[in-house]
Amino acid sequence: MIVLFTDFGLAGPYTGQVQAVLLREAPGVPAVSLFADAPAGNAKAAAYLLAAYSAWFPAGTVFLAVVDPGVGGPRRAVILETGKHLFVGPENGLFELILRRSPQARLFEVTWQPPSLSFSFHGRDLFAPVAARLARGDGAGTLGAPVAPIRHPEWPDEHPEIVYIDHYGNAMTGLRTLPADARLAAGGRHIAPAATFSAVPVGTAFWYVNSNGLVEIAVNRGRADRVLGLEIGSPVGLAG
Repeated sequence: MIVLFTDFGLAGPYTGQVQAVLLREAPGVPAVSLFADAPAGNAKAAAYLLAAYSAWFPAGTVFLAVVDPGVGGPRRAVILETGKHLFVGPENGLFELILRRSPQARLFEVTWQPPSLSFSFHGRDLFAPVAARLARGDGAGTLGAPVAPIRHPEWPDEHPEIVYIDHYGNAMTGLRTLPADARLAAGGRHIAPAATFSAVPVGTAFWYVNSNGLVEIAVNRGRADRVLGLEIGSPVGLAG
C-alpha cells in the first residue's frame, strides 16, 4: 500500500497527477490519500500529524509524504526506513518525530533520478516514482545512499500548538498526553475535558484525545476554529 500525505490539496491538478504516476509506475498497488490538506508549507506542524497517523497503518506501508516549501533548493530527497514503514519525501523536519520514535531507523538520500525532473514538482517527478518502486519491492539501498539525518532537537516531543483543523472545524494539537482532569487554555478560554461530544451540552467547547492519539479541541455541534478563533499555529497551554 502507498499512502499519500501531502499539502497539494484536492482542488487543482497536483494530487491527481501524483496519483497518475503511482498508477503508472506501480499498477495494482493500492494508493490511499490520507491527507491532501496537510498544513501548507509547514513541515513542523505536519511532522506531528504524520507521526500520529502513520502509526495506524500496517507494516510494509510506503508513505509518500510531501510538504516541501524548499522544493528546488538544497534540502535532500530522502527515504526513511523504520523497520515497519517506509517514508519518501523532503528532508526538512517532516520526519523528525518518526525518527525520534524509531530508534533503529535508517535514512537514505535518494540517488535515483527520473528521465525528466522539474524544478518545482518533485512530488510528481521524483518522490512518487521512488515510492512506487519501493512498493514494488525495490530496496531503499538500490534507490539511495545511507546518510546521517539532519535533526531538529529544538522541536518539543509534545507540541503545544494547533497543527491541523479538520473538515468539521475540530482543532488538533501536537500534544499526546495530558492529565485526565487538565483544563486547557486556548482561544482566550479555559476548556475542560470530556470523553465524547455527547457528554457536553450543544455549543460547548471541550478537549479529548482523538482516535489517533492527539489532543483535539472540539465544540459539540459547532466549529471549534470559529468559536475559539483557532488556526494552525495557535498556542495551547494548561490553564492556571
